[in-house]
Amino acid sequence: MNPKVNWFFDKATEWQKEYRELRMIALNCGLTEELKWGCPCYTFKSSNIVLIHGFKEYCALLFFKGALLHDADGILIQQTENVQSARQIRFTGLQQIVEMEATLKAYIYEAVEVEKAGLKVELKKTSEFPMPEEFQKALNENPKLKTAFEALTPGRQRGYLLHFSQAKQSKTRESRIEKYIPKILEGKGLED
Repeated sequence: MNPKVNWFFDKATEWQKEYRELRMIALNCGLTEELKWGCPCYTFKSSNIVLIHGFKEYCALLFFKGALLHDADGILIQQTENVQSARQIRFTGLQQIVEMEATLKAYIYEAVEVEKAGLKVELKKTSEFPMPEEFQKALNENPKLKTAFEALTPGRQRGYLLHFSQAKQSKTRESRIEKYIPKILEGKGLED
């Protein structure tokens, strides 16, 4: 157990028993415990394998390369349609975790084998994401913006494209684009 991670478990107001059980399962699989993104993250030779996190309705184990797992039990969930690699196993109670312990360990061991084999999830290219008409217009009208956007990392580009595309109305898309032009010109991502 990594003492730096204890604060996560101590501050939890919900899912405390569930978190502690998931922690023991991950540690019993020989993984190293670290604190990443404010959550307990379990690694194998510095590679992220699984993370514990929680929401109002459930807590979960998030497998970073879950899309590559066989999922014979059909328990892995893709959080949203835009998540390409990670998959979750969700829990709503301690008993559920206790009953699934052997299965959870098997999934963790498989995730370690995926990492050992060096397998990678084939991610969609930025060009495969829809380009909002309003943003394309802004890029066409502003060469500096186009150059700055193309200089961003693929992940930052996708972040902007997804954010702009999620707005249902053209007016909202235009407003979002206008708001983020300065950040794009500074070479920053949506969350920077």
